Amino acid sequence: MPENNKIDCCFLIPNNAKKSYQKLSETYSAIEPPTWALLLSQSVRSVGFKPFIIDANAENLDNEQILKKIENLSPRLICLVVYGQNVNAGTTNMSGAVNICNFLKKQKIKSPISFIGSHVQALPVETLKTEGNIDFVFTNEAVYALRNILNLELFNPESLSKIRGIAYRNNEKVILNPSEKVVPTDKMDIDLPGYAWDLLPYKKNPLDLYRAPMWHAEYDFNKRTPYASLQTSLGCMFKCNFCMINLINRNDSDEIGVAANYSNMRFWSPDFIIKEFDKLISMGVKTIRIVDEMFLLNPKYYVPLCEKLAERNKDDTLRIWSYSRIDTVKRPEILNLVRRAGIKWLALGIESGDKAIRLEVSKGKFEDVDVKKVINKVHEADINVMANYIYGLPGDTKETIEKTFELSLDLCTTGWNTYAAMALPGSQLYKDAIDTKKELPKTYEGYSFHSYETLPLPTETLSAADVIKYRDENFIKYHNHKPFLEKINKKFGEKAANNIVEMTKIKLKRKILGDQI
Repeated sequence: MPENNKIDCCFLIPNNAKKSYQKLSETYSAIEPPTWALLLSQSVRSVGFKPFIIDANAENLDNEQILKKIENLSPRLICLVVYGQNVNAGTTNMSGAVNICNFLKKQKIKSPISFIGSHVQALPVETLKTEGNIDFVFTNEAVYALRNILNLELFNPESLSKIRGIAYRNNEKVILNPSEKVVPTDKMDIDLPGYAWDLLPYKKNPLDLYRAPMWHAEYDFNKRTPYASLQTSLGCMFKCNFCMINLINRNDSDEIGVAANYSNMRFWSPDFIIKEFDKLISMGVKTIRIVDEMFLLNPKYYVPLCEKLAERNKDDTLRIWSYSRIDTVKRPEILNLVRRAGIKWLALGIESGDKAIRLEVSKGKFEDVDVKKVINKVHEADINVMANYIYGLPGDTKETIEKTFELSLDLCTTGWNTYAAMALPGSQLYKDAIDTKKELPKTYEGYSFHSYETLPLPTETLSAADVIKYRDENFIKYHNHKPFLEKINKKFGEKAANNIVEMTKIKLKRKILGDQI
């Protein structure tokens, strides 16, 4: 059981931005609050344990600085929380996490080191076989498994063998225990009771070390901080081939987890979530991301929450970003409520301009819609759109990618982002790539479409180099497109448009394109 004066669990957030984002990390990439470390900290604290958070990413700490903090804390357990602001970041950020893990072990740190995150959820056995300094990993969201771990007096193979929801090492043998349940909806307010905001580092004011993406801040550096992100639900009911978000729901003991097998959504109550918004607003935080993959899906939860937010947004100073699917944004009255709630940006997954490709990757669950008509409705409600596309999906050709880009120019949204399709560990695309022996990245950074070592999936007619080349070229073209810049200038001002043009001058170097670093 916990001792009142001792740190039971130190949640450590690795620093990997420079490798993942190259020169974009210096100014343009976001610094996201560690949502899961905050949730797990509050969860273990609610049952009497004492957590601590070291956010090496926000504080830009090197290994020696992290070591000094760990030595001063002397925690019973170190838990590296390896997620990130994009879906691929769980694997990408493994690089920094493994680096600090190896360093701490070399320095003879006594605390056992555990990992939680999408990569270890997808590949628990492989991770432990590959990374010899990790003591054990959690195979889903870890709420109950972590509590049970912290109740142990000793972290040894005999005691760990009794803990569901982990994989651990017994000498040279890796053992994958039976799965642990996830928190059900009727227990969300109780067993995941909010965020431990008070444990985050800051310079002068709470959350001032975190910064929003440029577009969320209306391309204005001064609006990027303070910044926070939170969730109103967990998981997703859909089974898109390219996504691995549902790994948090994992409930089996297969060596390779596939997120589509765990599609499930769970919700906090609107009354509970509004209290978290109130905490942030009281701390002066107005720029907020709602992390849910499917925020505008279940009216039972999002309508009352939006109504409560609208009451708090009479002065229209909230600047909230949330996600939605393109086929769930339809009714003008809902969009008007969303806008009154302070949700000024909707991130919409358009994915492809080709209907056949869009329906295939969404496993037939994507309702066929008139994309342009939907975007116009969102714009009419005075809501900005961050349009998300994916190049290199199964079936993509040079012609379909051109079709997708032409659609994006026609839609002319104030936000534009295109991913290169990756076989992310935990996705069906990854399992398919393993089965068909397609080449996969040889490093963790290779799974980041911003990194030097990136290696997207090829298609039948396009190489990985083709995919990333089209993505990078079109990023520059779109953000220098005259109608787009005119729209930005009119809506956010000349300075915002100039900031965008300056951003496009940073060229990402790519190993597969022959660049040298």
